[in-house]
Amino acid sequence: MYLKRKIDFFLQGWRRLENRLPLIVSGARQVGKTEAIRHFASQAYKHIVEINFVEEPRYKAIIDDGYNPKSIVKCLSKMNPSFIFEPGKTLIFFDEIQEFPEITTSLKFFKQDGRFDVICSGSLLGIQYHRIESHSVGYKIDYEMRSFDFEEYLWATGYSDDISNDIFSHMQARKPFSSAELKLYSSLYMDYILLGGMPAVIIDYLSSHTFERTLKIQRQILKDYQEDICKYAESLDKTKILAVYSQIAPQLAKENKKFQYSKVSKGARSREYFGCVEWLLDAGVATICYCLNFPELPLKGNVDRQKFKLYVSDTGLLIAMLDDEAGNDLRMNANLGVYKGALYENIVAEALSKSGYELFYYKREDSTLEEDFFVRTTTELIPVEVKAGNAVSKSLQTLIASQHYPEIRHGIKFVNGNIGQTETITTFPYFCAFLLRKYLQEGGYEGK
Repeated sequence: MYLKRKIDFFLQGWRRLENRLPLIVSGARQVGKTEAIRHFASQAYKHIVEINFVEEPRYKAIIDDGYNPKSIVKCLSKMNPSFIFEPGKTLIFFDEIQEFPEITTSLKFFKQDGRFDVICSGSLLGIQYHRIESHSVGYKIDYEMRSFDFEEYLWATGYSDDISNDIFSHMQARKPFSSAELKLYSSLYMDYILLGGMPAVIIDYLSSHTFERTLKIQRQILKDYQEDICKYAESLDKTKILAVYSQIAPQLAKENKKFQYSKVSKGARSREYFGCVEWLLDAGVATICYCLNFPELPLKGNVDRQKFKLYVSDTGLLIAMLDDEAGNDLRMNANLGVYKGALYENIVAEALSKSGYELFYYKREDSTLEEDFFVRTTTELIPVEVKAGNAVSKSLQTLIASQHYPEIRHGIKFVNGNIGQTETITTFPYFCAFLLRKYLQEGGYEGK
């Protein structure tokens, strides 16, 4: 069963480019990269030459005579005579290139040759990116694939774009949902949160319409991630990377969600764990949210990189990391507060990150002032607060009202409730988070 993904539209657009460059699709393990590329290729090309460097390491020999496409094609046809190379109608698909990043050196020459399109894909490519970039700079384009977002999940469950358009129209008009709409959308979103966005989990759920096997699949994926750490971490301390990864959920559950190395190991210091967090980010299994020095623009140049929060890239996997009692309570009672608000923040962090946002937060050291996330429009810095219920947002109100933060004039709040509007704060249900970027860019937000 193939489920529609957003990468489908990207690949179709790439194919229409007259002067297209070779493409590298990266992303965490098991997010659906190979399936999406195969699906696209079967519709767009007459012939597909697929090489998987994990399953068939013998193909690493194709560069023995150099990186010239003629020699590579000759070697491929010799090793597998069933391959057909028809100029303009053949896609060469190099998969699992984290096992053989050297193949990316050939991309420059395939582009110059011009007879064949080339797509490369693999997990943990961030780990190898310094090698890949040096081999192919200027002769490739990149696409990072993530697990299903909420909109893709709606497609998978049989809903058309109408449902996303309806949610967006309510956001634009700031019109509360009817009780029936709110119940339906919240129920769908809760199912999505429990399942997460990993294709294997969603496909199993769609085939059985139960959660019976989904936890087992999620925990197997987590084990696979741990195996990847042990296999690919190379010079870094594998034990330390595993320890940092296992600490993401417990530290999110604390009142102070700033990631602390001292909680990983007693007396640990940041220099001892240098590279561990970066490894997890490059592997695509964690997302980082940096602390701002001060809530003002620009965001990127205004961060303290020693202070950050870590989130799990897929909330379904975060839930699978919880202890059995907490996980069972969550599944039985839909009690998202079971982990002290960690799940709420992770939900919104995931939605914002999948929408293309880099994540930033702010905590003032000499007061209780703290804001979960910040985004921006062309003219404003907008604080985004995540509430477990629909409580008063003291920090949000302070940031908007204070003359110390002139670039902040409005705020967004995500809650377990309906759409609401005051003079300066717009409230949305959690399930609207995947549309926030569109709302700010296209929803007529500016000046309101």
